[in-house]
This record gives sequence, C-alpha cells and structure tokens, in this order.
Amino acid sequence: MPNFPSSSGPRLAGAPETELRISPVGTVEFVRVARDGHAPAAEEAHAAHRKIDMHHHYCAPEWREWAERLGLVDPAKLPPWSRLDTDAAVAFMDRAGIATAVLKPMLPARYHSTAQLREAVNITLQSMTATAQAHPGRFAFYVPLFLDDPDASSWAVRRGLGQLGAVGVNVTANYGGVYLGDSSYDRLFHELDEHAAVVDTHPHNLPGGRPGAATVPGVPNFLCDFLLDTTRAAVNMISKRTLDRFPNLSVILPHAGGFLPYIANRLQALGRFCDPPVDPAAVRDHLGRFYYDTAGPMAPASTLLAHVPADHVLFGTDWPAAPADTVVDVAFPALDGDPAFTPQQLQGIYHDNALRLIPQLATV
Repeated sequence: MPNFPSSSGPRLAGAPETELRISPVGTVEFVRVARDGHAPAAEEAHAAHRKIDMHHHYCAPEWREWAERLGLVDPAKLPPWSRLDTDAAVAFMDRAGIATAVLKPMLPARYHSTAQLREAVNITLQSMTATAQAHPGRFAFYVPLFLDDPDASSWAVRRGLGQLGAVGVNVTANYGGVYLGDSSYDRLFHELDEHAAVVDTHPHNLPGGRPGAATVPGVPNFLCDFLLDTTRAAVNMISKRTLDRFPNLSVILPHAGGFLPYIANRLQALGRFCDPPVDPAAVRDHLGRFYYDTAGPMAPASTLLAHVPADHVLFGTDWPAAPADTVVDVAFPALDGDPAFTPQQLQGIYHDNALRLIPQLATV
C-alpha cells in the first residue's frame, strides 16, 4: 500500500473558516466560533485543562475515497460528520481544552473478501498514523477489528499494535448478532490478551433490523438502541467470564456502560437464569473491572459510582457524532457540576485515569 500524505481531508463545502460545521448522526448544524480566533470567555476555563478524549470518531478521507471508488459505500448515506477534516478536529480540541484524542476509526462497509477488508484497515491505519505524526502529541489511535473475520483481525493486531504503535483496538458490541464474550472470538481475545491490550468497544444497530432503518420510527437508533447494544455485550462478557479468561485485557464500555449500571442489581438477583448462570459476585467483580467513558453526555453519575470505582471512568466526547455545542454546553457543565464527583475524581476522569490505563499516551 502507498504511504498517504499527512494533509487533512476536504473541508465541507460552503463552511466559512470562522465556523465549524458539526453534526450529530444524520443531521447537520452550524456551531459558531468567535471570529477573532478565540473561544468565548465561558470556554476559556475548559481550554486551560489538558483533557484526554478517549472517544473521538475518525473517518479517514483516504478510506472514504477508496470505498466510494469501489462502490462499497454510498456517499449520501454516510453521516455528514464523516467529511470533517483534521483541521476541524484540532479546532474543536483547542476549544474544548483537549490535549490528546484517541481516534476511534470508522470504516463502515460490506467487504467482499478478507483481502479487501485488510486493504480497508491498512488505508485507515496509515491515515491515522500520518495524522498522529503531523500533529505530535494531539492524536493516538485504535486498531479497527472485525471479529467476524479472524484472519483479517489477527493481521490487524500484528500490524497496528505490533508495528504502528496503536494504543488499543476498537471492536463493535456484536457482529451479525454474535456478541462480545462469545467463544467464537476466543482466538482473537487470546492474541489480544498476550498484548495486554486495551479493548475499546462501541455499539451499533441491534441485530435483526433493516440496515439503516430506525427500530422505532422517528427515534434514532443511537438514542436508545446503542445503549442496549453495549449492555447486551457487557452482560454477555460477564456471563462468559471474559475478564477472568483473559485477565490481561482492559475493556472500555462507551456511554457510561449503556444501561449496565442501572440493571446491575437486577443482574445480580436474576443472573441465575442466564445460561450459564451468573454468580452475583461475578457481576460485582466485572462491573469494577470494566472501564466506562463519559461520551453521551452521560446521566448523573451516582448510579454508576455505586458499582464502579471513579478511577475507571474516562473522559470521552463522541465528537463529531456528538456536535461541539452538545459537548461544550451540555456535557461539560453536567460533568463538572455532578455532585457525585470530587474535584480530584474529575481530574482523574479528564486526564489521569487515561494515563494510568495507557501510559503510552504521555509520549504520543
């Protein structure tokens, strides 16, 4: 594969340089930045922090061009935010006081062969590597894995973790209805365990639905279904004792664990009806060993902290799937004002917990 240039991808047509065009999934809206190049005064306090964003989406422009050229994706069906470039990411990070973002790669397509999937992953890895090199200290990245293709995934682990310096891997909660924790993924998880890998997870549409269609008409799947997808994966990993069988793994659950913290007592009481039965002690143990990011914005943290140590909570924005004003005007005030967190715990969430989990972030 050729080495791609480190130049950023195309800007959104018609977006003035003094504005960032930020969009949640499926929509587009404008978020204004002060025309003198400085963030508004209300944001300056956050800009003084040095946050580590553990949930920052990235769609490689080189992958997008390649996938469109091969007819693997319909450009009109990709979310508008997938066209935002690295300049927009850096501008958002500066506005939000984010020192470093860990890129969660997005390369959604139906691939026709293992070789084609490897090419897609390689294009994305090279793009993220070039982005990180062009902006020292600002970006790290995860390796995208497709667990339903173990050969391509094994290659990606060797390529990304072994050669390119990725800080972990990114997987989805289910592949064709087969959820994380299933024994069919054990080969890859053994390999990841040998690397003591950070396994970052992300939800998608629930199995069985029509691709691209809302499960409930008018209600976006990311609003409710994504949280259930994460919850199903977490419960399945608890049921299959994934963290006991692969003790060197660190698994991150996005969006504060979906519904898991809210059903923890229910799972402890009724887990005996699972197959195999779930010991309440295993529920408590896994809840305390998973990591949870704050992307969302998340609900008030009291329920989460009833089951989870605060040093296992990681800051995440979900940008650009979550628009900048949602992050800055909603998520930040909610997180800063949450009475469940002490100032010391917030410092850990914004920065220190990520460094303890991934010391490599100090030297990207």
